[in-house]
Amino acid sequence: MSIRNVAIIAHVDHGKTTLVDQILRQCKVFRDNQQVQERVLDSGDLERERGITITSKNISVQWQDTRINIIDTPGHADFGGEVERVLKMADGVLLLVDAFEGAMPQTRFVLQKALQLHLKPLVVINKVDRENGRPAEVLDEVFELFVDLDADDEQLDFPVIYAAGREGWAVKDLDQPRENLAPLLDAILENIPEPQFEDGPLQMLVTSLDYSDYVGRIGIGRVFRGVIHEKDDVALVKRDGSIQKGLVRQLFYFRDLGREQTNEVTTGDICAIVGLEGVDIGDTITAVDCPEPLPIVAMDEPTITMSFMVNDSPFYGQEGKFVTSRQVRDRLLKECEKDMALRVEDTPSADTWKVSGRGILHLSILMENMRREGYEFMVGQPRVIYREIDGKKAEPVEVLQVEVPNEHSGRVIEYVGTRKGEMTDMAQGETHTNLEFHMPSRGLIGFRNRMLKATSGEVVINHRFLQYEFFKGSIPERQTGSIVSMGTGESVAYAIDALQDRGKFFIAPGENVYMGQVLGENAKEGDLVVNVQKSKKLTNMRASGSDRNMKIAPPLRFSLEESLEYLNNDECLEITPESVRIRKLYLDENERRRKRKESE
Repeated sequence: MSIRNVAIIAHVDHGKTTLVDQILRQCKVFRDNQQVQERVLDSGDLERERGITITSKNISVQWQDTRINIIDTPGHADFGGEVERVLKMADGVLLLVDAFEGAMPQTRFVLQKALQLHLKPLVVINKVDRENGRPAEVLDEVFELFVDLDADDEQLDFPVIYAAGREGWAVKDLDQPRENLAPLLDAILENIPEPQFEDGPLQMLVTSLDYSDYVGRIGIGRVFRGVIHEKDDVALVKRDGSIQKGLVRQLFYFRDLGREQTNEVTTGDICAIVGLEGVDIGDTITAVDCPEPLPIVAMDEPTITMSFMVNDSPFYGQEGKFVTSRQVRDRLLKECEKDMALRVEDTPSADTWKVSGRGILHLSILMENMRREGYEFMVGQPRVIYREIDGKKAEPVEVLQVEVPNEHSGRVIEYVGTRKGEMTDMAQGETHTNLEFHMPSRGLIGFRNRMLKATSGEVVINHRFLQYEFFKGSIPERQTGSIVSMGTGESVAYAIDALQDRGKFFIAPGENVYMGQVLGENAKEGDLVVNVQKSKKLTNMRASGSDRNMKIAPPLRFSLEESLEYLNNDECLEITPESVRIRKLYLDENERRRKRKESE
């Protein structure tokens, strides 16, 4: 049976998962009477809630006499470590673009990686049935994007398919009858090259890992040369050049939505191997008598680092199941086995670990997963990772793209300037302006919150890593201070009402708070320590007008990412299965003053 390996690239909400659902239906993966789960590729809870792909997944469908291995790719630059690897398994890419929105920044990031690997592209313009669709203009935009990314002549001569994923049809020309997805599947067979069989000693690159409590690590990857059999003795060439011997206990290939056991897998196919204990991403599985490694998968280095700490707040252990340092450390190290872009380092303190990743989204997904699993811990302020280039301090710089209504563009440009950003492009339309900047990663921390407030929520922000550049100079931190709790207990409406003119609160009356917890944002610089447990002194006198009419503004509620971006350097975030609380690193006011004096 012939094989096609194709990776799907798409921006958030361009219809990738819906289109794959329709392909599965039309290739008879689901039986007619079977209850079908929507959005098969977004299998994780977080992926379904946010509508983003976080981890790559493999599925397989059969069309005519060909097995098509479909590889899902994350679209966000923070998951670049995942993208780099999964594209190694593909021979071509299916670029999915919305017929209204056109090519978006995250599409650009993954497409650039695909073109560098010389993969054959097939462009699908999706949602052409939308009323405001503009497929012809979008096709021109896609061509310009290919030119910008230095595509070669062969890549520029890409085939185009027009589709409506939700309706389940595709056509080569908009004038053709719209029946099913056969034109798209035929185009994959015609345009994506079949893997060429290479005879010789075995070579297989491990590009992702799975884990089972029963059989341990499962190495997933593509066979680049030779044939691999069940019960074969193989050599595992590690990234550092060392060689381990192992036995292939079980061998699986991908079929439909799952894996099926097989006796052999040939060149070009994607498979999963059970039995190799020390297998890691980037390792090469080779024949024992010819341990010849494949080129190592280049990995984007982490750019953001944070301190993970054991929770030591007064509410410790009330909401979480896993709270000890051993449990938190084991969970972080287990994540490193699957996520090659993550780094975990021990520190001199037994209760603190330095965790580095590709961005705030990358690390916040890990935190969200941990809290849903029942973990309780604290994290410090996100910090960028500096490097030394030619003896000078260098920092990560990102390409920032902002789409904003025309009347707010001046405000965005002014604010980016204060955070050491440099404008590289500006395109003004009838209602919106598209701006592009080169901006230090430090300047992006807290940027989204500030811009959403300044533009009444009418701003679209995308950013991706560009390169390391020499240090740009200091960037002002948050200008406002924090409102901090003086005591522990239940907050009272009377106290909050009296303090409303001092700033905005993050808590509502009746919530339990503790000493040192950040309750709100002070309207001025510096911290304000307040007593929100103070209740009204009652007397036996009742007189008209002696009770003031309380009107308490609803509290500001931050998401996990927004809370991380809000932190000052003397604050940390307490994360539990039920709560996310901002607090001071040192809960006692006297201790905070002493530490401040020591640092001056």
